[in-house]
Amino acid sequence: MEIVKLIGIGIILGIANVIPGVSGGTMAVVFGVYERLIAVITPNIKKILAQWTFWLPLFAGTGIGIILFSRVITFLFEHYPLQTNWFFIGIIAGSIPMICNRIRTEAKSQSPAPKISIIICAIITFVIMLITLFLRPDEGGQTIYTMISAKLFLMLFCGAALAAIAMIIPGISGSFLMLVIGIYSTVIAAVSSLNIPLLIPVALGVLAGLLGGAGLIRILMARVPTQTYGAILGLVAGSIPVIYPGFGSVTTAIVSIICAAIGFLVSYFSSRSEKN
Repeated sequence: MEIVKLIGIGIILGIANVIPGVSGGTMAVVFGVYERLIAVITPNIKKILAQWTFWLPLFAGTGIGIILFSRVITFLFEHYPLQTNWFFIGIIAGSIPMICNRIRTEAKSQSPAPKISIIICAIITFVIMLITLFLRPDEGGQTIYTMISAKLFLMLFCGAALAAIAMIIPGISGSFLMLVIGIYSTVIAAVSSLNIPLLIPVALGVLAGLLGGAGLIRILMARVPTQTYGAILGLVAGSIPVIYPGFGSVTTAIVSIICAAIGFLVSYFSSRSEKN
């Protein structure tokens, strides 16, 4: 039964990691597997093998969730791009109260100086997100590439590595980071169609990001948690204008607002269940 439970949790984590704005790290905390997951992401092969009854069913479920739900996301982006992006904006906005609550909890016992540094970190990451809005060549990052090239290989590798690091942090979504970088639609389409040449750099990037980033994240969360979450807040808030798709017609605008409201409620109530 424990294996079945872990597979089920893995499927939820996989679905969460496919949706921009939904944090796989948050879902891992909600279902009580976050600390074990961080502990098992290590270059120590003996430690990994000793925990195979935990990570194997969990990762198997995650793979199932990613593969199955990527087809749904691809369909929605192709046929309802405006409404889908507004749903994602709602999901992203719904996670902000949880991050603010974490910052307040961590900052209660600190002096004003560290609190100022939280604001500075948030502003810096917010500005970085806005810069990516102006520098990214294809609007919305929705161009889907199907043929591998040296430039695309490097972009997919680096983007997947950054997304993997982001997935470790509760409150931040690796998938919306890929959306910001401009590789999200390409990765989702590659997973949906099992485009192996494109999936190779993605897999290598995820592996590098998980192994290289887990230790760094543990250090940051342990030593400067408030500043780290301040940076996360700026990143999350800054992602909203980056994926802003406009409204379209009056009817489309109404449907889009409803989609955003639904996304907000889904994200808000799921993050509310996370214990701080």
